[in-house]
Amino acid sequence: MLTIGLTGGIGSGKSTVSTLLAARGATVVDADRIAREVLEPGTPGLAAVVTEFGPGVLTPDGALDRAALAAIVFADAEARARLDAIVHPLVRQRSRELVAAAPPDAVVVNDVPLLVETGQAGSYDLVLVVEADPETRVARLLGRGLTEADARARIAAQASDEQRRAAADVVLDNSGTPDQLAEQVERFWAERVAPVAG
Repeated sequence: MLTIGLTGGIGSGKSTVSTLLAARGATVVDADRIAREVLEPGTPGLAAVVTEFGPGVLTPDGALDRAALAAIVFADAEARARLDAIVHPLVRQRSRELVAAAPPDAVVVNDVPLLVETGQAGSYDLVLVVEADPETRVARLLGRGLTEADARARIAAQASDEQRRAAADVVLDNSGTPDQLAEQVERFWAERVAPVAG
């Protein structure tokens, strides 16, 4: 099994790279998807978040109000650390379960937005970082409905490009076109994955 830690700042295009790697046969373990799963109604994770932050983080039907929670944690580093202390262990446990279920010869891509921030770079055979210039990232986040202030706050709350590069085995630049990114992914697969994975 070859394990790849895939990371990049919000708006960098990490999900696109994840999709391109899956198309080549990789098993993708998506930490963002798992983070949503462990906070669904009725889960211990959601109960812990409500205990920590109060019922104001719930919608009327009992689901997590992500916007309300984001308003709290992206404005307060200490609140974000309290949330991370609840969510990260749950995500890591579920990720381990999914990796254990993969075939022994699989190429497993762990799509982890906060890989550098949580000190997980050493957990993978390869660390693949996707980056894009900050203004491109802000523009992409505006396209997702965030305000410019929210977009910049979320970017600032994550590791810097320099910190991610220091942990990287390979860096992909997604400031260009989708075709240019796809070419970089193809080269990464041919040069770094195929020789190891057979």
